[in-house]
Amino acid sequence: MARRLKPDAAWMAELRAFGLRFPEAHTKTPWPGHLDLAVKGKTFAFMSADGEPFSLTCKLPDSSVAALMFPFASAAGYGLGKSGWVTARFEPGAGPPNELREVFKEWIEESYRATAPKKLVAALGASGAAAPKSPPAKRARKPERSAAGSGKTTKKKALRARKPAPR
Repeated sequence: MARRLKPDAAWMAELRAFGLRFPEAHTKTPWPGHLDLAVKGKTFAFMSADGEPFSLTCKLPDSSVAALMFPFASAAGYGLGKSGWVTARFEPGAGPPNELREVFKEWIEESYRATAPKKLVAALGASGAAAPKSPPAKRARKPERSAAGSGKTTKKKALRARKPAPR
């Protein structure tokens, strides 16, 4: 028989699964009571662990002002709020309403994009889904050098070329 998750735990499991679909995303346990999402070892979403009240903290450089308008949201502690980190916290057993599922997924995606290396973010494309890998672009060939010169122009050569010929 499958174990039924508490509402808060079910939310966290769904949001964690959503965050783990991003390139190189993994879970990380920095301290007890948290099972966070990270990319390349850098946390992009602090999340409460199973059995704990619902809590989600994300880096929102673009939407933190709007996110802080929610009554359950506050600037993250430990000075992170100054950098756009926002915490959503609910009382035990009073998890978020279903209408917020997509909002929290948007927070996680924005936080991933703000934290992940540019190369991984570029792999996402605009849609958020990992884009298929394309073959590497071919490099342009360097122009052939003449046998007479090295192909480099030094300051002295440039100055000599500008001087008028002696009369």
